[in-house]
Amino acid sequence: MTTLAEVDALYGRWGHDAYDELVSQLDHALQCAALARRDGAGDALVAAALLHDVGHLLDLDAAGRYRPAVNDLRHEVTGARWLAGCFPGSVTAPVALHVAAKRALCATDPGYAAALSGASRRSLAFQGGPMTPAELAGFAAEPGHADALALRRWDDTGKVPGLAVAPWSSYQALLGRLARVPAEE
Repeated sequence: MTTLAEVDALYGRWGHDAYDELVSQLDHALQCAALARRDGAGDALVAAALLHDVGHLLDLDAAGRYRPAVNDLRHEVTGARWLAGCFPGSVTAPVALHVAAKRALCATDPGYAAALSGASRRSLAFQGGPMTPAELAGFAAEPGHADALALRRWDDTGKVPGLAVAPWSSYQALLGRLARVPAEE
């Protein structure tokens, strides 16, 4: 079972590393969470915004270094699965669906794909491109899909170099309220 201490440690080890964007993993996470807070999202969705790319950090941890993606590493699935040991579905469902939300928005919003960062456009190709009508119907039936769409919008805009936002420590109480505490044996 994943613990909150393990989440903190993972971000402590790898959060300052960059990936395909102009900001670090941690800066991106903090900006997304700040955007969620600004827009009045509930605690679970703020946590999802903060933790949505944890799968990238898990990959960094496993590899010991950044590896440019040459295919879809399915970070959303890996991350949601790992977080499920600590957080409820209200946190993990938007994490699991944030890549699908990008694909859905590309299929339904004509200007959306053009506004994506270069890295997000490149990864879209690995992730399956815009959804088909059948995929859109399946996505719309998923619990948490509306939250994933909101998360996706924050994900797309939370990439501003040097932006001042609240630190990781400002989310500790929120994460603590949401975290599942393993029963003592």
